[in-house]
Amino acid sequence: MRPADHPARRGLDVALAQLTTVFRGMTARPDEANCECHWGSAEELALLKTPGVELDPDLLRRTWQAVDWTDHGAVLRRILPQFAPALVAGRVDPLFGLEEAGDSFARGRWQRWPAEQAGAVREFLHAWWVQSLTDPDAAVPAHQVLAMCAEASGTVTPWLAAWERQTGPLSDQRLAEAAEEWEYELLGDQLPWFVNWYENDEDRMSADLAAWLHGHAAARLRASGAAPELLRRIGLLALTGEDRWTHPHWPGHRY
Repeated sequence: MRPADHPARRGLDVALAQLTTVFRGMTARPDEANCECHWGSAEELALLKTPGVELDPDLLRRTWQAVDWTDHGAVLRRILPQFAPALVAGRVDPLFGLEEAGDSFARGRWQRWPAEQAGAVREFLHAWWVQSLTDPDAAVPAHQVLAMCAEASGTVTPWLAAWERQTGPLSDQRLAEAAEEWEYELLGDQLPWFVNWYENDEDRMSADLAAWLHGHAAARLRASGAAPELLRRIGLLALTGEDRWTHPHWPGHRY
């Protein structure tokens, strides 16, 4: 099967096309400004106020990463037709992790946008998430996409629920890969990505993710033949405090 023929890839292409249609022609506010020393030139700023002009990759990066726009939502709407495909293709290069891109969505408060606009963003995020779980040619690891979607939406719940509905071998493999990535931080009662948006509840997301891993995910990993050592570490998430780090299966993590 060619990559473009994969059902999840087709669904994602539809979502990206809808995103482009909804946000085509949008611009930053006419009075939007930013520091020439730290963000970019007046000529570059003028591009954000000009509809439909492609930004070079470095300008796109500086634009979504900037935290001091007067109207971040308008700037995000301006770049979404270019930003979303770059995310899917793995061409976004955050300083720390893809959750930074999620923070950019959160700063834009996309969930408060008009229904058509918020719906297009929601459909894109869900389509990308399913594609990351089911398409062998997905460019971005599923655990990174989850971090991005969780930061963008402020919750892990809908993304984990969608993962429960994707039960094929590849989705199970993605689950094992994610568990390997996450267990160290979660065993230390930490979220395995950096939360930057102040409205997101890091403790809640960490607790929800840990509960899901030692509940639904543990049984699924066991059924799919995951490594016994990984299963033991995930099982420790059901314990708290001294019961966890004094358990015979404690892997010796230091924090």
